[in-house]
Amino acid sequence: MAAETKLSHTAALILQAIHAGSVYGFSIMEMTGLPSGTVYPALRRLERDELIRSHWEQQSIADYEQRPPRKYYKLTRAGKTTLESSHKRYPLLVKLIPSPEGEPA
Repeated sequence: MAAETKLSHTAALILQAIHAGSVYGFSIMEMTGLPSGTVYPALRRLERDELIRSHWEQQSIADYEQRPPRKYYKLTRAGKTTLESSHKRYPLLVKLIPSPEGEPA
């Protein structure tokens, strides 16, 4: 996906949530207020378009916390560039989900 490609509001909101740090699906749902039926298909599309990448946490961590392993998502360089472009189209994104401390929006 080219940096100039316009994202939907939903995709831009999810990228902004992921920009807040390495996050898993349920935390994205909590940050954005979007339902799972919206978040998980969008995550698959964003990963397919190489705007995000994912990795599973270590099984030992999940076992220690007595829960299933979480799949974490992180922005790629292309994802960061696309997110920056989307701030022009959706200027309130940064106010909805602020960027991590010390990083430009």
